[in-house]
Amino acid sequence: MLNISNVSKTLGGQKLYSKASLQIYPGEKVGLVGANGTGKSTLFRMIIGEISPEEGQISFPKEMRLSYFSQSVGEMKGNSALDEVILGNEKIRNLKSKLTTFENQLASGELDDDEMNAVLIKMGDVQTDFEKLGGYDLETRAEEVLTGLGISPIDHSKLVDEFSGGWKMRIALAKVLVNIPDIIIMDEPTNYLDIETILWLEDWLKNFKGAVFMTTHDRDFMNGIVQKVVEISNGKATTYSGNYDFYEKERQVRRDQIKAEYRRQQEMLSKEEEFIAKFKARASHAAQVQSRIKKLEKIDRVEIPPEEATIAFEFSRPDRGGDDVVVLNDLGKSWTKSNGEELKIFEHLSATVKRLDRIAVVGVNGAGKSTLLKIICGTEEPSSGSVKIGPSIRMGYFSQYSLEVLTAENTVLEEVRSNLKNASDGFLRNLLAAFLFRGDDVEKKVKYLSGGEKSRLILAVLLSQKNNLLVLDEPTNHLDLKSREVLLNALSIYEGTVIFVSHDRHFLHKLTKKVLEVDSGGIKIYPGNYDYYLSKKS
Repeated sequence: MLNISNVSKTLGGQKLYSKASLQIYPGEKVGLVGANGTGKSTLFRMIIGEISPEEGQISFPKEMRLSYFSQSVGEMKGNSALDEVILGNEKIRNLKSKLTTFENQLASGELDDDEMNAVLIKMGDVQTDFEKLGGYDLETRAEEVLTGLGISPIDHSKLVDEFSGGWKMRIALAKVLVNIPDIIIMDEPTNYLDIETILWLEDWLKNFKGAVFMTTHDRDFMNGIVQKVVEISNGKATTYSGNYDFYEKERQVRRDQIKAEYRRQQEMLSKEEEFIAKFKARASHAAQVQSRIKKLEKIDRVEIPPEEATIAFEFSRPDRGGDDVVVLNDLGKSWTKSNGEELKIFEHLSATVKRLDRIAVVGVNGAGKSTLLKIICGTEEPSSGSVKIGPSIRMGYFSQYSLEVLTAENTVLEEVRSNLKNASDGFLRNLLAAFLFRGDDVEKKVKYLSGGEKSRLILAVLLSQKNNLLVLDEPTNHLDLKSREVLLNALSIYEGTVIFVSHDRHFLHKLTKKVLEVDSGGIKIYPGNYDYYLSKKS
């Protein structure tokens, strides 16, 4: 169906892949993984024809229908959300226009019998194509998909211009899903989606009859959908027949085998080179020496793939605070709309956060999860009730707005030094290395960092400031799989209290010890981990 054969590509002077090959067959669900900068998005752009490979070829049947979703949604304005999704299918739009033309010709009364028959034959062919592409139920599908992606029916008629960037992403995703393609190419489809929407999309893709080729930073999402993983690493594309968990285990097995093979080959080479060095000056052994030299020249040398080194870093132990870290007493929050109407976000929230708690704050979109965190941190005032922070509590707060307080002209090292003034240069470099800033990365200016790199920089500082309470609002946003594991490992050994919001289920499963579910009626406390919460909800 989709064949990528011996493809080579260089970008910005860096060789992304050399003679990379992979195949995707009809109906296959395939995940694409690799470190940032290895060329995952570049591969997608080559498949859709936006750029070309330097060598090799990408081929698929001429009649194959392909849809592509990326983080760049393009310009969307002037249409309602529903019309934007319907009008996004250019083929259906053109076929519908032709059908309208034929209908007008037939209704005009100006055609003789032969002309009418000719129009009816053409119209029949167009109707067949229109039906095959799902043109007759396109509006129904568009409504279902928009609703599934969290845009309520009441907002389907709302102009696209009125939606924020994250919601426009959902509309762009809906345009891709309603097309009934043979294959969907998806670059990070779960960004900006909440858990309910991610679960809906996961279920939709499982039941989708066509093929899917996607990259995502959501481990559980990939595990739930794909049956094959392609890894881009060291300029090569390697295929693993299983989900992401299988890929991780099998990758380690293959690496161990390569290392063992490398050791055996090195022992053999050492013996051969020792023989050559010992006897190369003796005429009696000249033929043997030459034979062994030729043998070594023909050997295909085993190469050990570069390791993604992890740095063991010991974080400073925060000072102990009080046992009652945060006390919420009958807390409420509401907004006053422009028409004077009061909109209640939540009310009657009472709870106590204890020392060393790992609390996940959950709830549907708009329940007020981020608002609650802001009130706890003092950046937002409650409408009623109170928040009491316990004695000797030092708080660190991460939100998506935290990225805006970084100093653009600072280097990474200068930025972290400005927040940890008493730390040694060695400590700072080791800290940055633990959060994947290595070598020349520490001299990169903040203004050139990606969203994920900025998040890692802020989180590194928060975990090193001896804060004994961390309040984290979507800390995994923008982080790739490797960065999420780094953060998860750091928080797992952190000796303080954590209150967090996340839509990453793997993160929730690994970190959560207690769940606070927020809704308009108050807070419900689940005194167990995320699995316990899900079992009670089900």
